[in-house]
Amino acid sequence: MEKLDVIVLGAGAAGLFCAIEAARRGRRVRVVDHAKAAGEKIRISGGGRCNFTNLEIKPERFLSRNPRFALSALKRYTQWDFIARMDEWGIAWHEKTLGQLFCDGPATQVVEALTRDLARAGGELWLGCAVEGVESEAGGGFAVTTARGVLRCASLVVATGGKSIPKMGATGFGYRLAEQFGLPVVETRPGLVPLTFAEQELVWMKPLAGLSIDGRVRHGRTEFAEGMLFTHRGLSGPAILQLSSYWREGEAIAMDVSLGRDVAAFLRAARAQGPKLALRTALAGLVPERLARHLETVIAPSGPLGTLSNAALEQVAEVLRNWRLVPVGSEGYRTAEVTLGGVDTDALDARSLQAKGLPGLYFVGEVVDVTGWLGGYNFQWAWSSGWAAGQAV
Repeated sequence: MEKLDVIVLGAGAAGLFCAIEAARRGRRVRVVDHAKAAGEKIRISGGGRCNFTNLEIKPERFLSRNPRFALSALKRYTQWDFIARMDEWGIAWHEKTLGQLFCDGPATQVVEALTRDLARAGGELWLGCAVEGVESEAGGGFAVTTARGVLRCASLVVATGGKSIPKMGATGFGYRLAEQFGLPVVETRPGLVPLTFAEQELVWMKPLAGLSIDGRVRHGRTEFAEGMLFTHRGLSGPAILQLSSYWREGEAIAMDVSLGRDVAAFLRAARAQGPKLALRTALAGLVPERLARHLETVIAPSGPLGTLSNAALEQVAEVLRNWRLVPVGSEGYRTAEVTLGGVDTDALDARSLQAKGLPGLYFVGEVVDVTGWLGGYNFQWAWSSGWAAGQAV
């Protein structure tokens, strides 16, 4: 059996970055992945431009049973460090919105830079190679059975990602491996995913499919002010994807499409100018016409503006400020950008990402119970956690 210092399972962002750092320290490293190509989620991210980090990395923008767990890695390898790496690679980038940084060119530049750095540092990459089993060895270290033979290593890094986008080869392998070694796994579920609705809601939603609106969406005390998109299955868009990570089945969400405007005052002025004006016509001055037509049907005091009292107009304004909807589910892992939950952070050392009581076993990236907001946060967690483990293996 071939003996290595480090084996990294998974050739995604966290795995490649960890392997580069370990190889630069002189460790003999091999990355093993069943996929035929490295960094596939990097390649498709950000519409093919890779939203590689965010300028506003903050602990409260990460979800976890222990959201402060991520702090150690995020502080030691920051967004500024990765930006410097991008500049070192000569990859041009720009800020799009809300601190989100994207490549000017294709995301494949990032994958190429990572694999190039790995090779230059002396690390190896085995693609299209399934891992059939992992066992700990009596004298320490691990034996990894692969389709290309059995490998032995002193340190094993699990960077296999989550269950999101199974058509790209995502599996729950990393969670099963954690459980095999006795580590607790926090319940996993799709995150950053479109929400779906019951048929009675879809009757009016489907005609709005493709309509994008700005506004706020709220769940409890959590709210996001970004774009929302009607689909044939329900709601999507950045604000909805963000909220989906906080929402659970059976719970309501509230949409505010007033954009902070005094809707009642706007309607009173419209009534004064045109009392025979239909409510939907007046509402079309605030929201897209297709949406205005639907809102008129859900607002009880409908009719020409001249027939509506000030109190009735206040009721209309309240609907636009606090439109309550109850999703029945999400589109699931098929379209989810991330997987919530994962290897319990209580079982890991925050500085090194090593499993407590299991020397040489590390978990990094999405497989860990750390999930960031939409907008580059999850890539930064991949870089930071991969870097931290790369200094320890």
